[in-house]
Amino acid sequence: MPESLEDLVELLDLEMIDVDLFRGRQPQTSMQRVFGGQVLGQALAAASRTVEPERIVHSLHGYFLRGGDTSVPIIYRPEPTRDGGSFSSRRVVASQNGKPIFYMSASFQRPESGLDHQDPMPDDLVAPDDAPTLASVLEARSGRKAADWAKEWAALDVRLAGVSGRQFWIRAAGKLSDDPALHACVLAYASDLTLLGASLLPHGIVIGDRRIQPASLDHALWFHRPFRADEWLLYDQASPSASAARGFSTGRLFTEDGHLIASVAQEGLIRPVGLDLD
Repeated sequence: MPESLEDLVELLDLEMIDVDLFRGRQPQTSMQRVFGGQVLGQALAAASRTVEPERIVHSLHGYFLRGGDTSVPIIYRPEPTRDGGSFSSRRVVASQNGKPIFYMSASFQRPESGLDHQDPMPDDLVAPDDAPTLASVLEARSGRKAADWAKEWAALDVRLAGVSGRQFWIRAAGKLSDDPALHACVLAYASDLTLLGASLLPHGIVIGDRRIQPASLDHALWFHRPFRADEWLLYDQASPSASAARGFSTGRLFTEDGHLIASVAQEGLIRPVGLDLD
């Protein structure tokens, strides 16, 4: 995982190696596999580089096909599938060693006005300044030192916003530029961090439990309204279902003043390994 926000921004600044072909760096990490949020963010960065800057991403849908190798750069090939009067669509293939590890479709739109409504923001939340860090919460639940957890997520500031464990305050751990494409990529990266864990909460299990083999399978993200990823966002999560070793989770992201800026859905592998299900 990136050791700072600067490292994350560098990861998202892809190297162009040919027309519509990009190389993504890897961070220094002890992880066995590439973090799914990294592939999401880099794939979105690749797609964004091929559309007009005024067209803003409004949705993406991705499938994780293989675990990524942290020692090998990832190659991203965005396909310019369509550029219409208002919308542009892109399909991105991420590959390593000649094999695809991830597919993503993304859609971009010129800003325009229209009807507007949203769900209300949850209440009874702990304010960000008063909320415990996620690292300290996981230290208490997992026995792994908070410093170890914090090092893995140093690019983000994540805090527990509610006692249920379903709500988090999240933001980039520093100041970002004003580029909306960068903010979208950082949010895509962050959206994969805690969501799979929501499907484990009903079973009293945390995401780092060695009795569970976790992996993201697919991930969808819809962007509703403008936002900054370096300002506090409430990540409100729920898990309607878990079955067949898969957990399904949904999330809503609100600004601190209550604007719904994004929605997320994900299905992931939560395979029991040595866990007594009786």
